[in-house]
Amino acid sequence: MKIGVMSDTHGSLLYFEKALDTLSECDVILHGGDVLYHGPRNDIPEGYNPKGLIEKLNSLNNILIARGNCDADVDQMVINHPIQSPYVMSQFGEVRIVMTHGYTDSKEDTIKNAKNMGADILILGHTHVKELYCDENLVVLNPGSTSIPKDKTHSVAIIDLEQTEDELDMDFNLIDINTKEIISIDNEQ
Repeated sequence: MKIGVMSDTHGSLLYFEKALDTLSECDVILHGGDVLYHGPRNDIPEGYNPKGLIEKLNSLNNILIARGNCDADVDQMVINHPIQSPYVMSQFGEVRIVMTHGYTDSKEDTIKNAKNMGADILILGHTHVKELYCDENLVVLNPGSTSIPKDKTHSVAIIDLEQTEDELDMDFNLIDINTKEIISIDNEQ
C-alpha cells in the first residue's frame, strides 16, 4: 500500500496539482492541514486559487484531512471531506498513523499523545519544514509544504507499506514535487 502525505497547500491549486501528480500511484492521501487560506503571515502562494482547489479536492475520494491553524469553519462548508481536529487516526493493516497539524501542543506533548494512542507513525504539518526521524518506535514525519516551503523545496512524502505474513516493511520518501527527486534531509536519525 502506498500512502501519500502532503501539508500546507495554502490555497495553491498549482502546487496541489503538482503534489497530486507526484502522489498519483498512492492508494490514500493524508493532508496535514492548512488547505485553502494562505494565512496572515504568508505571502499569497503562486497559483493561489482556493475555489479551484476546492473543486479538485472535492473530486477526490481517497483523502483524509487534519485541521490546521489557517483552516476555518467556513472551509468545512465548501470541502466535502471532514476536516478533523485535533487528531486524525488511521489504521492500515497493522500500522497505526496519527496525524495532526501540530500547532496546539508542544512537539514533545504531541509525540507523547501519539505514543499513547498506539501510533507507529506521527504526521505533522505547520512548520513548512520537512522532517523524518524516529523517536523510540515512533516515526515522526513532516512532509514540508507543497506551496510555501520554509526550507526551499516544495515537497510531499510517500509511505510504502509492504506486509507479508511474517514481516512489515515501511519505506519513507520525501519528494520534491517540481523535480520528482527524492530528498535527503539532515534530521534523519
